[in-house]
Amino acid sequence: MLERDGYPAGVPCWVDTGQPDPEAAVSFYGGLFEWELEDRMPADSPGRYFVAQLRGRDVAAVGSQPEGTPPTPVWNTYIWVDSADEAAAKAKDAGGSVAMEPFDVGDAGRMAVLADPEGAVFCVWQAKEHKGAQLVNEPGTWNFSSLNTRDREGAQAFYGAVFGWEADTVDLGESDFTTWCLPGYGDYLEQRDPDLRRRMAADGAPEGFEDAVAWLAPMTSDQFPEDTPPHWSITFAVDDADAIADRAAKLGGKVVVSPFDAPWVRMTVLSDPQGAVFTASKYMPPG
Repeated sequence: MLERDGYPAGVPCWVDTGQPDPEAAVSFYGGLFEWELEDRMPADSPGRYFVAQLRGRDVAAVGSQPEGTPPTPVWNTYIWVDSADEAAAKAKDAGGSVAMEPFDVGDAGRMAVLADPEGAVFCVWQAKEHKGAQLVNEPGTWNFSSLNTRDREGAQAFYGAVFGWEADTVDLGESDFTTWCLPGYGDYLEQRDPDLRRRMAADGAPEGFEDAVAWLAPMTSDQFPEDTPPHWSITFAVDDADAIADRAAKLGGKVVVSPFDAPWVRMTVLSDPQGAVFTASKYMPPG
């Protein structure tokens, strides 16, 4: 199902980026993904928060950069929870930290900004009126998020304690990859889309892949400089990775990694004009 109206606890549900110049970022992403962006902050608010839509459905957001954050903007991943306060307490107990204590975001929901023991930052979202991304996995929308880590065992212990995630290595033909799985998530999806498992099997998806909620990516020395901190990253779905890379460059962005083929996808790594890095991926199943 591409359209969503909520998520189970423990499932990533939203992405946004805080930018030094949010209006300039709106121009870039609107041109790149054909988003329509609307500022949903009150006129007298000191900050801006532009929610992006495709086909009238919320898909992501571009906002003002909060004070005290690093100068280079990033894309943030939000994970749905029943209680932001309980999630923050679990993170502390599991060896993580709380960058921003739980707080209310108007009538939209309640959130906290947390970090795992390696320092990778993520957000938790306790929904009220805002139910997360309403459209996913189609061109121009968020596809998935990945944890880039140097301590797989430590990450497994932390995210297992906080969200109940399990790390599962899957064979995608040419290489092994590790997914974060939430047991029972596939059952939830199949209630909404009874044909889900059959389609995944027809595409050659490995057993249990329907429970995947994110990726776990080891930070190897050939991919990341030693001073690159562990972090969460995001991927957007696109219909043509080569065309989107060309478009990003013409809009003032940067092609960090030129388009290349990987198992099941053709992908490229890009950054917007203010430095936020993201991946764009074209789905190409075997055959």
